[in-house]
Amino acid sequence: MPSLDPMDTRIAVLGLGYVGCVTAACFAQLGYRVIGVDKDQNKVEAIQSRRAPFFEPGLEKVVRETVAAGRLAATTSLGEAIADADVAMICVGTPSERNGNLGLGQLHRVCSEIAAEVQNRTSQLIVAIRSTVFPGTCEEVMAASFAGMNHISVVCNPEFLREGNAVKDFLEPSLVVVGSPDRGAAESIARLYAPLNVEPSLVSLRTAEMIKYACNAFHAVKVAFANEIGTLAGHLSVSGDEVMETLCRDTRLNISAAYLKPGFAFGGSCLPKDLRALVFRASRLDLDMPLLASVLPSNQSHLRRAIEAALDLPAERLGIFGLAFKENTDDLRESPVVTLIEQLLGKGREIRIFDPHINLDEIYGSNKNFILSTVPHIGKLLERDLDTMLQWSSHLIIAQKPSAAYAEKLAQSGLPILDLTRANVTGQAKAAAGS
Repeated sequence: MPSLDPMDTRIAVLGLGYVGCVTAACFAQLGYRVIGVDKDQNKVEAIQSRRAPFFEPGLEKVVRETVAAGRLAATTSLGEAIADADVAMICVGTPSERNGNLGLGQLHRVCSEIAAEVQNRTSQLIVAIRSTVFPGTCEEVMAASFAGMNHISVVCNPEFLREGNAVKDFLEPSLVVVGSPDRGAAESIARLYAPLNVEPSLVSLRTAEMIKYACNAFHAVKVAFANEIGTLAGHLSVSGDEVMETLCRDTRLNISAAYLKPGFAFGGSCLPKDLRALVFRASRLDLDMPLLASVLPSNQSHLRRAIEAALDLPAERLGIFGLAFKENTDDLRESPVVTLIEQLLGKGREIRIFDPHINLDEIYGSNKNFILSTVPHIGKLLERDLDTMLQWSSHLIIAQKPSAAYAEKLAQSGLPILDLTRANVTGQAKAAAGS
């Protein structure tokens, strides 16, 4: 693997659009020797003339300084760009096709051109893609293009640059992601960012590809959510700005990692009820709120996938850990586990249930009425002792996150496990498909 010391490393950046030009200029600013390549002569000439090829705050200054210092250059020749490069960063466009799929024509072309140029190369080359590509693209396009070339390592290093703030985003990153099956290559790319005082996240190749989509989708969801809440608030004579500004003050639950973990469907006495109320009131105001209206159907789809995974189990006796809608409560109202149990019983499955906080003799009111009206013979299915359920079961379904002590017992049982919560119980556990 090549040494990636700033004084020695040579980086070729393939594509000098918004991502490529900012990437090239900023790496040069960090002290690396960078050469950008683009078929567009105008872009190349702009950089050679110490000008940015487009407007981006701060970019012109960085280009001017790094070209003058001899650390940044540009060419139309791919062969010239990668001849002495240690790293080739692909920053070509991946535009949408009519059906919404990615157009990978430029990526196919540049990979073919790289492969042709490095046929007789003996030194190592890391080919890192910065462009946004769907999971599997690095394997299906890049790795396939370099098949049999052991001196080429493929890395995914997605960019997180916002137009209008791209230079600042590069030099003050909140996230750096590097993915590769070649750990040494991933670490080498990660070290390029050492001057920026950020700890890169080293992940698998497909994870790196997927993270960019997850980030952009989340950003889009946040914008749409704020707009829908603001619109509904305005029609109710409420300040949407005040609502959202106050919401953002909660950095423990709202603006945080809380809830952002794949797992089982949500339930309980609050989330479903309040979402239904919001959507209903919006409809009475003739407001179309497609994002808010889609949340409960999305939750139902996730629950349906879990039910299908449970029904696919070959076991005759299914032990279910958890009955309440989440851990550390005895609230059964709108618990997705209850719906799961209904479906399993309806399909003739034998089940037993253990929940550390459920004792039918101690629950009352709407909580007890809900479970008895939904599963009248629930008392015959509940086990008060986990060991009893484990001895009876031939397969376990984890429907509620267990405590560390219970997780250890579940893992030590040796039984196969369908984990709907992704609680990371060790042993023969597997997560439900799509969970």
